[in-house]
Amino acid sequence: MTRTPLSDVACSIARATDVFGDAWTALIMRDVLVGIRRFDELAEDLGLSRKVLAARLARLVEEGVLTRERYQDSPPREEYVATEKGQELYPVLLALMAWGDKWYAGPAGPPAKVRHDACGHVTTPVMACGACREPLTVADTTQLPGPGGKVGTGTRLLGPLIAAREAADPSPAPSGSR
Repeated sequence: MTRTPLSDVACSIARATDVFGDAWTALIMRDVLVGIRRFDELAEDLGLSRKVLAARLARLVEEGVLTRERYQDSPPREEYVATEKGQELYPVLLALMAWGDKWYAGPAGPPAKVRHDACGHVTTPVMACGACREPLTVADTTQLPGPGGKVGTGTRLLGPLIAAREAADPSPAPSGSR
């Protein structure tokens, strides 16, 4: 089955999932960010075919999410290291983990915990407003048009819906809200 590319859709979620939207890529990034960085170790941990793993790793390197760094010269060996772009996927993985822990952990509980090293507490990730630090939910946020928005494939209905919200309330939101 051929996958439809989403890179031309005027939506950051579509563009991000075009690179990051399959389960193997998310699990590869989980492993690399937690410390499993060598090809053979990734293949063993994930139980993934070497062909699929090589393709996913090549795409992540091509996209600048991972880089290959030599750790041994003779014979030459390399490992995969997250770039700044790759490290910034960590909060996305934590959000998926928190959602999975809530809805799919099972009777034994979550399979892993997250400790915030700065304070030493085991924590649950929260998506928060950059201005007031309050948690963000679907009930208390509104999507408004951005400068790169347009109507087209993937946004034929969404684009006009979002644009209508700004047209209905043209006043700028106060600092720290919306």
